[in-house]
Amino acid sequence: MNETVGGSGLVEKVVDLDMKVVRDRWGWFMALGILLIVLGMIAIGGPLASGVAVSLLIGWLLVISGVAHGIHAFQSSGWRGGLVQILCGLLYLGVGVMMIRNPITGLLALTVTVLVYFVVSGIFKIILAIRVEHLPQRGWVTVSGIMSLVLAIYIGSQFPTSALWVIGMLFGIEMIFSGWSFVMIAQAARSGQKSGNATQSNEIGEPSTG
Repeated sequence: MNETVGGSGLVEKVVDLDMKVVRDRWGWFMALGILLIVLGMIAIGGPLASGVAVSLLIGWLLVISGVAHGIHAFQSSGWRGGLVQILCGLLYLGVGVMMIRNPITGLLALTVTVLVYFVVSGIFKIILAIRVEHLPQRGWVTVSGIMSLVLAIYIGSQFPTSALWVIGMLFGIEMIFSGWSFVMIAQAARSGQKSGNATQSNEIGEPSTG
């Protein structure tokens, strides 16, 4: 019991410390949020260019991951999983090089991945809403599942043309939502800082009764 209370107190202290940092630097959070929103709008305005950029980024990350797997496998000689590491490294390296050399092909692969994700996610949400009777916001979960399936059908019906805009569009929307969350955090931190300063000023201005 004491350990639970102590853990809870530690979490509260960490959260308070994080909020203090945010309050002290709310301007940076606001600037980051606005920048992400602007970049997200640019990405939506040019979905093909932003999609190609995402494809190239993922390609380079796969290449770096493949090299890291290979280095780890050779440095861990005698380990039974070394062969698996080498095979994974070669797979990552091959896919990464393919995406870098031909980012449009990478966009096609990413679009298929997004399509499969929407299908699986939609089916899972609908099944969850049907089987779990006391699920909170059950109706919204069902609607969310249906919307995921509708998106999957639309993207699939437009494939492969949809590959030219799906990834860039989703990337831009994600950046806008992330930026908006940073803006909201900054505004809340700024409001908290103002109320804290006002409270401190009132305490200083009150005459001592001692």
